[in-house]
Amino acid sequence: MVTEGIAAVTIGYQLPPPVFPRPRYSAAMETQPHILVVDDDREIRDLLARFLAKHGLRVTTAKDGAEMDKALDDWAIDLVVLDLMMPGEDGLSLTRRLRGQGAAIPIIMLTAMGEDTDRIVGLEVGADDYMPKPFNPRELLARIKAVLRRAQVPQAQRQEPAGGGTRYRFLGWSLDIATRDLTSPDGVVLTLSAGEFDLLQAFVEHPRRVLSRDQLLDFARGRQAIPFDRSIDIQVSRLRRKLNDDAKEPQLIKTVRGGGYLFTPEVEH
Repeated sequence: MVTEGIAAVTIGYQLPPPVFPRPRYSAAMETQPHILVVDDDREIRDLLARFLAKHGLRVTTAKDGAEMDKALDDWAIDLVVLDLMMPGEDGLSLTRRLRGQGAAIPIIMLTAMGEDTDRIVGLEVGADDYMPKPFNPRELLARIKAVLRRAQVPQAQRQEPAGGGTRYRFLGWSLDIATRDLTSPDGVVLTLSAGEFDLLQAFVEHPRRVLSRDQLLDFARGRQAIPFDRSIDIQVSRLRRKLNDDAKEPQLIKTVRGGGYLFTPEVEH
């Protein structure tokens, strides 16, 4: 892989001692988010691991899908930084497999500059964000923190007893805010990615109202989030598929030309 994508890591930055794939952490570090970096280029893995560890994150690295699977089994991983172009099972395949298994773990995909189609496909198959190479590692750190904020469920909400919390219902569908589960009219429970959940929550909380892309970014991610181009359109496309909403003639999430999107159903909660 090309290493100039994170060359900025080494500029004016004294590298700490090497980070091993299975590091030992202090009790204080055990409370920090745990990031899994998956890239076939060892130099990129090590540089990113050292940079992220310097900024207070726990880091585990993997060179391929097999090591990624082992890390996910061994550790409670909070977010995966995943390279798109890897030999064997590439980033798209790994993302598709994780989402197919129902894993909702946030994924940030690293892509080569100019590969627009791959970035779009990556988001469509379930990545939560992407970073084009070359990139500034500080921006990657900011995006990691933003995605983690969006994915976080408040502890009080996690401990809420069954049947509590807010549940939104529309056209036979049900969205449980506490568990973040979407249940179909047939009773099938669907797992949503962090981005899909945030966007659907914004829609059900503002039904029958035209929302611009900027408003949706605000509602779904908060003002401190870092928006990326056309991300809302891609998330809408993914939500439509989850809701069995025909993309050519959508009935639930309608596109308003020049305005944004309209969530049409009546919502009860």
